[in-house]
Amino acid sequence: MGDGPRSWWRRLTGGADAGLPTRWVVLDVESSGLDPQHDRLLAIAALGVQTAGARPRLVVADSFEVVLQQPADSGPPDRDNILVHGIGVQAQREGRPPVQALQAFVDFVGSSPLVAFHAGFDRVLIRRALHDVLRRGIGNPWLDLADLAPVLCPRVAGAALDDWLLQFGITVAQRHQAMSDTWATAELLQRLWPLAQRQGLGGDFRALARAAAARRWLS
Repeated sequence: MGDGPRSWWRRLTGGADAGLPTRWVVLDVESSGLDPQHDRLLAIAALGVQTAGARPRLVVADSFEVVLQQPADSGPPDRDNILVHGIGVQAQREGRPPVQALQAFVDFVGSSPLVAFHAGFDRVLIRRALHDVLRRGIGNPWLDLADLAPVLCPRVAGAALDDWLLQFGITVAQRHQAMSDTWATAELLQRLWPLAQRQGLGGDFRALARAAAARRWLS
């Protein structure tokens, strides 16, 4: 129980209970396949969201996007996979060196809590990459909108991000492109915000994370 959002924040502040940060980071990744335990991390996109007001504010200037350079001995990229995420062979070979890319991501995130849709996939890929390349982890707490959304809006039957985007009329410039999906996920957070307020959860990251975790456990 010591790894919850509150104890995480107390560790970062040296034991002071000063409240959770109001900058959250929404993110999405692209990978070489659908197995986060074995496939490679290709790209990360992230967007800072200010949650102090009545509605989360997406901060365009507070954004991050990087393609990780893939090793020459990683084998030829899967063409079907490239058709999905659009990161071609040359882009993968000319990406940013992994050490630089991942350190830049860690610096961008800082102490902010992380938000994603089907966060487990992103979390495993990022954790593996950080361990393999930087020999470190990342202790920030995560909120999975795939678990939170059904709690706040149980009438929606679908489980995919597309189902929720359709429900709230959110358009995406290019699905399965990291920054486009990150922006759409951040917009979904905005749409869910008033529902959370009506259910007494407000913008409290701890309460939202507990609600998402309870739904995941019940599932």
